[in-house]
Amino acid sequence: MKKIIFVLCLLMVFIFTACSSDVEEENEDKIRDLEFTVVDEQDIPDVIKQKIEESKMEPFKFSFSDGQYLYIVVGYGEQPTGGYSIQVKEVYESEDYVVILTELLGPSKDDTVTMSLSYPFIVVKTEDLSLPVYYK
Repeated sequence: MKKIIFVLCLLMVFIFTACSSDVEEENEDKIRDLEFTVVDEQDIPDVIKQKIEESKMEPFKFSFSDGQYLYIVVGYGEQPTGGYSIQVKEVYESEDYVVILTELLGPSKDDTVTMSLSYPFIVVKTEDLSLPVYYK
């Protein structure tokens, strides 16, 4: 029962974590770069894994705070083959947002890739500044 309540509380955090894409230019001016870590798949919190699994068919973006860290998640939906990677170009604090810029990198023509569908995503962990996330 306690586990169910805990999961429900975490899901509520998902719902109330702001994810905005309508930002005026002046609001995304960089104050400082944020240190971040790309989270290994085995270290992703279960509640985030569940949300990724539910969302992976289409591109998605969401954030999750555990009270200490902010997890920023970006998925690029279904891709026709393996061999895709995601590059984090920037993570920084602005006056009103935590701003993240990622880029999907496809396999090169010389790469040997699996000929099965893939669902590339990335989970970035940074300090929780209690700011909404802006995805560039």
